[in-house]
Amino acid sequence: MTTLDKQLDLAKDIARQAGKIMTSYFRDGAPTNTKDDGTVVTSADIEINQLVIDSFTKETPEYSIWGEEKSVIHRGAEFTWVCDPIDGTAPFAKKIPISTFSLALVNGQGVSVLGVVYDPFTDRLFEAVKSQGAFMNNESIRVSKVDSLRGASIDQELWVNNVEGVSFEDPRGRFAILGAQVSVQCSAVLTGCLTASGAFDAMLFGQSKPEDIAALAVIVPEAGGKVTDLYGNKQRYDQKIQGAVVSNGLFHDQLIEITNSMNYKSLNL
Repeated sequence: MTTLDKQLDLAKDIARQAGKIMTSYFRDGAPTNTKDDGTVVTSADIEINQLVIDSFTKETPEYSIWGEEKSVIHRGAEFTWVCDPIDGTAPFAKKIPISTFSLALVNGQGVSVLGVVYDPFTDRLFEAVKSQGAFMNNESIRVSKVDSLRGASIDQELWVNNVEGVSFEDPRGRFAILGAQVSVQCSAVLTGCLTASGAFDAMLFGQSKPEDIAALAVIVPEAGGKVTDLYGNKQRYDQKIQGAVVSNGLFHDQLIEITNSMNYKSLNL
């Protein structure tokens, strides 16, 4: 068993522990607060983030940990665990079951080499190790074969955010003219994984948080797809990112044409 295989087993175990916390709070109700950026945080987010820190501080003390709610950074660390304790906190707080736990291992070059995403509400566990393929519940997954915007199913996770100075010209009208079907699911990680498994054809993400994309940056390519920033470039996932375009790879350039033309602005991009 390689080091990455051992880390994968550890990540999957933590993901299932996180899932139990999520379902417990989901059933009983999770106390919520509003963060400085206007987004919601629940007690479940904080507890899961601490679970990740406690677990990896014990098992991989030399690695950095980037968590949405709390981080432990070691300058010069060979690897960084990047975690979103609950992606889709807003629907989670309203008891809408589309949220996931997301975890990635990013190497010193900023490349995601391992990713695990767990949806505890349907017991779907997505996983990938670089160069070993992508899987859902141990079954191999592949992206769709849709090769143009016409008929494509796209999830648009682009949000105006005054704190980060995010603004843009909504591209949904242009997508509609070109024949794409656009929805907003409020769960970028889940729809990114569903792009990997072929249920969606693409997902657009407009924030600077690497924890939302780091796991997808290995799961989707290992399923045959493509992940770039909003401008079509590669990027690091151990620092703030420039949004993301996640797709099956077959019409990625068409998506980039649109994201390049929507006058997207952010203080972090």
